[in-house]
Amino acid sequence: MPRIACIANPNARDGKLGRNFHKVEAALESSGIEHDVFMTEGTGHAIEIASGLRDSDYDLVVAIGGDGTVHEVANGIRDSPMRLGIIPMGNGDDFARAIGVPLKDLQGAISILKEGTDYTVGGIRVEGLKAPDHPGIPSPRHYPVTGDPSRDGNLVRWSFLECDGGVTSSINRMKDEGHFSWISGQKKYTFLAIKAILSWKSQMAWIRVDDKPGTKVDLTGLFAMMQAETFGGGYKVAPGMHPFGDSASIVLGFGLSKTQMLRVMGPLEKGKHVGRWGKITMEPCRSFEIRALDSEGNPTQEHGHDPPLFISLDGEISMTTPVRFEYHEEQLKVRGGPSPPNT
Repeated sequence: MPRIACIANPNARDGKLGRNFHKVEAALESSGIEHDVFMTEGTGHAIEIASGLRDSDYDLVVAIGGDGTVHEVANGIRDSPMRLGIIPMGNGDDFARAIGVPLKDLQGAISILKEGTDYTVGGIRVEGLKAPDHPGIPSPRHYPVTGDPSRDGNLVRWSFLECDGGVTSSINRMKDEGHFSWISGQKKYTFLAIKAILSWKSQMAWIRVDDKPGTKVDLTGLFAMMQAETFGGGYKVAPGMHPFGDSASIVLGFGLSKTQMLRVMGPLEKGKHVGRWGKITMEPCRSFEIRALDSEGNPTQEHGHDPPLFISLDGEISMTTPVRFEYHEEQLKVRGGPSPPNT
C-alpha cells in the first residue's frame, strides 16, 4: 500500500474542490492509503510544497486539482526520483486523461494510485519574460527548482501538457478572471473561446520551428506545442499525440479570419482541423521560438508585444514574448492507467 503526499488546490474547479474536499478525504481513508494533505494557498505554492518533497520517503506526490495544479506539482518534483500521481478535480484535466487516469471517477483515480502503471514522460523547458501583474493575479515568481534563466527578468517553467499563446491564452486569462465560473468542463472552454475570438485584436510575430528559417506571421489563429492530444477539457488539438514519445508536436494555424476561428472549433473538438483551408499544420517539434517585431519589422529579443502576448503553460499564464521552448526527454515519473490513449 503506497504512502502518499497529497497537494490539493481548494480553488480547483472554481472552488468546488475546496467545498467538497471532505469527499476526497473520505475516499482516501476508505481505500486504506496512508496519506498526508497539503493545501495550497495561492499561485506557485504547489511548486514550493512539491519541491520540499523531492527526496522524501513518500511513494507518490499526488496533485489534487486541475491541469494547473498538476503543472505546479510536476515543476516541483521534475528530474527527481519522486513519482507524480493525480486525482483529477479541475475543469480540463487533460494531462490526467493523457496518462490514462479516469475522469469524474474518484474511486477509479484512487485505484490508479494503488495499482497503476509507472511511466516516464518528457518536458518542455520554457523561458521568457515574466507575465506582468494583473488585478488579483500576481506576476509569477522564480523558483530555483525550475532552473535559472539566461537573461535578467526572464522566468523558467516546465510544461508537460501543452504551451500555447494568442487567442488560446486569452481564454486562460478570462478563466483566471472568473468568466463563466458557473460552467464547468469543456463547455466552459467553448464559451470562453467564443468570447476570446470575438474580442481578439490581430498581432504580428516572428516564429521559428527547430532549425528552420524564421518567418513572420499574423497571430490571428492558434499555435500550440503539445505533448498530449487534448487540452481545454478534451479538444483534440494534436490528434494522435501522447506524452511518451521522443519529441513534442507543434500545431500552427495563422492568418485565420474570426469566422474561420469560430468555424474550426467543431473540427478542433474532434481532431479534424489539421489541413483546414491549407493553413493549419501539425508536425514533430523539439524547439520553438516566438518574438515580437521591432519598429523596422525585425524580430527582437529586447522587448515583447504591446499589448503583451501571453503564453500559457499547461493552462496557466506564465510569460510573455520573447519566449523559447525546448523539448527534453525523460523529465518526469508519473503513475497512470494501463492503457493511456494513443499508445
